[in-house]
Amino acid sequence: MSIQTVSVPDIGGGEAEIIEISVTVGEMIEVEQSIIVLETDKASMDIPSSLAGKVTKVSVSVGDKLSEGDVILELEAEGAAAEPATQSTPEPAAEEMAPLIEEPAEAASSSGPQVIDVQVPEGAEGAEVIEVMVAVGDEIAADDSLVVLETDKASMEVPAPHAGKVVSITVKTGDKTAEGGVILSLEVEGLEVKGAVADTAVPTTSPEPAKPAPAPQAISEAPTSVAKDEAVISASQSKDVYAGPAIRKFAREMAVPLTAVTGTGDRNRITKDDVKNYVKEVMSGKQPLASAAPSAVTGGAGIPSIPPVDFTQFGEIDLEPMSKVKKLTAQNMSRNWLNIPHVTQFDDADITDLESFRKGLKLEAEKRGVKLTPLPFLLKACAAALVAEPSFNVSMHHDGEHIVHKKYVNIGIAVDSPVGLVVPVIRHVDKKGLWELAAEFMEIVDKARNGKLGPKDMQGGCFTISSLGAMGGQGFTPIVNAPEVAILGVSRAEIKPKWNGSEFEPRNMLPLSLSYDHRAVNGADAGRFFTYLNSVIADVRRLLL
Repeated sequence: MSIQTVSVPDIGGGEAEIIEISVTVGEMIEVEQSIIVLETDKASMDIPSSLAGKVTKVSVSVGDKLSEGDVILELEAEGAAAEPATQSTPEPAAEEMAPLIEEPAEAASSSGPQVIDVQVPEGAEGAEVIEVMVAVGDEIAADDSLVVLETDKASMEVPAPHAGKVVSITVKTGDKTAEGGVILSLEVEGLEVKGAVADTAVPTTSPEPAKPAPAPQAISEAPTSVAKDEAVISASQSKDVYAGPAIRKFAREMAVPLTAVTGTGDRNRITKDDVKNYVKEVMSGKQPLASAAPSAVTGGAGIPSIPPVDFTQFGEIDLEPMSKVKKLTAQNMSRNWLNIPHVTQFDDADITDLESFRKGLKLEAEKRGVKLTPLPFLLKACAAALVAEPSFNVSMHHDGEHIVHKKYVNIGIAVDSPVGLVVPVIRHVDKKGLWELAAEFMEIVDKARNGKLGPKDMQGGCFTISSLGAMGGQGFTPIVNAPEVAILGVSRAEIKPKWNGSEFEPRNMLPLSLSYDHRAVNGADAGRFFTYLNSVIADVRRLLL
């Protein structure tokens, strides 16, 4: 062994302050293990060791200002010594240094900007691109998510292998990936690359092959993957935690989700000992093993997840993957139910006269080529109620301290489509007539059932109507569609006896269920809204007032 020095590599010029020293004298360290953390006014970065060995001297202290070439420490190096000039250059990211890339000796070096292609990860061939998360010209950090891929079994995010600038994007939403296909091109600085394209399928940080970091290399082969599956562990290595690349790599190797580890370093930074202590506590039974973030449907929000059940022990089963729409609906419903204090109020609206008027317009509707259902009348009635009682035409601001008052009236209608429940929105309902609303309602239902709705068709709602029509029973409790604060559930109309002051007479009664967010709407508001709504449904002439 020989005494070698480890110096500050190229950090982009200027000085940086030491905010943490991650090693001590006498400690055995590995290649690429973080030894100090530097911070500028723009970013912080880990400085990794270019050598493995035993630390004999630490030449710096917290608070020191360092620049390129300054000696950090001395160590008894193991194996061949590396010259400081050949150390890889760290790429500063928002809170951490991007993983270093070392290519074989025959790679052609270049200190200028290089354009590399980010390819489809191994095992993700044939997946559908369901979201593109960057745009041309974006400056991204290493490990930032680029696209989301989905198969019929699982979905995964593809991370950036390096920090750089997006030059071009080859894929778009809805595309199917191909083996070796290019996702996008990235301009990066100071990398050693073979030719013009760097292999992004297996980025490594040492001469030995390493697992892809930090996202899963392949999509799960089964929908019931275990917590220690690489895909699950990788997904848990959130960039929100404060840990360097060496610690993240060590956590992946130990199958430890960093989001479950408490950091004891400066500024709550996670150290190697923190990861080891977590493993010890799990092995000793003092702490349960935390897997990746719980499903947005089956757990989270501080409540225990529903335990898994092996249904095959009871008989034969079929396992059907949920469509993207159904998964999103399940997630949204769970989030809305957990976050919104729901109150549901029930009443029956007398639609006897409304139905008589609607049926009288049947011939005119046929001439116009539209089908006049009760929905356009309900849309007009709800719009009038939102104008009359503006306390319902609001949203909670995301800061939890303000109420957003809306000066427009857009109403969503829940539609059962072949891919799942969708809620297209009809805009400016208060400014449209019945015939226009009837035609627009037919149009959006057709688009929903043929899978032609776009994201904009389902945004901007102020209120939602969920009608179960003839199969609706006597009432139900609809879940508020956040960020809206109320939703109207419509059930099956039924002839009921109503007392008119002197006798019972048959009336056509429509059960209504009004659910509202009790943070933004109180009972008095709901009472006034429901009373007005019932009055205009019972006598549509009031819509002219």
